[in-house]
Amino acid sequence: FDLCFSRCFLCSRSMASKTPVGFIGLGNMGSPMAKNLLRHGYPVIATDVFPESCKELQDEGAQILDSPAEVADKADRIITMLPSSPNVIEVYTGPNGILKKVKKGTLLIDSSTIDPSVSKEMALAAEKMGAVFMDAPVSGGVGAASLAKLTFMVGGVEEEYTAAQELLTCMGANVVYCGQVGTGQAAKICNNMLLAIGMIGTAETMNLGIRLGLDPKLLAQILNMSSGRCWSSDSYNPVPGVMEGVPSGNNYQGGFGTTLMAKDLGLAQHTATNTKTPVPLGSLAHQIYRVMCARGYANKDFSSVFQFLREQEDEPEKKGD
Repeated sequence: FDLCFSRCFLCSRSMASKTPVGFIGLGNMGSPMAKNLLRHGYPVIATDVFPESCKELQDEGAQILDSPAEVADKADRIITMLPSSPNVIEVYTGPNGILKKVKKGTLLIDSSTIDPSVSKEMALAAEKMGAVFMDAPVSGGVGAASLAKLTFMVGGVEEEYTAAQELLTCMGANVVYCGQVGTGQAAKICNNMLLAIGMIGTAETMNLGIRLGLDPKLLAQILNMSSGRCWSSDSYNPVPGVMEGVPSGNNYQGGFGTTLMAKDLGLAQHTATNTKTPVPLGSLAHQIYRVMCARGYANKDFSSVFQFLREQEDEPEKKGD
């Protein structure tokens, strides 16, 4: 009864705003997400392995602590936003991890994009400590994170979804319940595989059109009023100068890094292998992004595949010279 009462108490928006929210992982995505919680009146207790990532949030009023365990000691609702499966395992189960100090009844929401099997492992580990773990990966990128317009794909115990939704709606425009733990990750992995394939297709199409003498802005306009239209062509065009406010207009800085896309495609490959699912275009996209990482594109936005294709074309000409 006490636990149910405390959870209902936390679900009240007016009262919940007075109780702190833990946030672990203040990178390109985590930092704007945490800022949106602050803007909604939630006291934020945060930590990150890079102290410089913490300073900006501290200046906006967040309390900064030294480790995930310390955050877990102070907050009974914690959001994590981390780069990969090993980071999540470390933050939850490591020597200074959340589960070392987690309180019974704590709600743990992981917005990292990781292997669904790792989400299930973390949920079991959290359950043993009396805590509740949900996976809630996001789509939308840095821009949507800043504007609180992310899409959250949530997996976990349905009875806890309302409590998670209350926090996630402060950071996103869409919050979708997908099913049991791991299904949020499954939805995100499928989305990102399609995104990668679509971006490569858009880059190839734009490049071909340019080489055929078409103006890139005109070509993009035609694509976006025709059957080839997709998010990569109308909202995130990979050709410099076609759109403002996207990484291609800023030397492919910011946005969603090529390394992260390669990682997500690797997750798609792993799950496809485990389920004996044929994904020929997903496999090819994975290889293209892995080659890009090896060729100096690791820290550029994934739309830099357009620049990569252009350079690949130039290489035979240079050798011929």
